[in-house]
Amino acid sequence: MSVARITQISARSDKGFEDAVRVGVEKASQTLRNVSGAWVKEQKVEVTDGAISSYQVVLEVTFVLD
Repeated sequence: MSVARITQISARSDKGFEDAVRVGVEKASQTLRNVSGAWVKEQKVEVTDGAISSYQVVLEVTFVLD
C-alpha cells in the first residue's frame, strides 16, 4: 500500500504551455522525491502590447510518500 500527497505549484515559460509544464515537473522532481504525476489545473497567458509575453500553468503534482 502507498500513500501520496498532492502539492500545487506554478510554472512560467515564454515559449508555451507545454514548456511551462515541462519546467514545472522538472523543478518539482528536483525538489520532491517520488513524483508520480501532475495535473494541469489552470492555464493563463500574460499579454504585453497586444501580444502574448508569457505562458503560466498551475500544476497539482502528486508524489508518493516514503
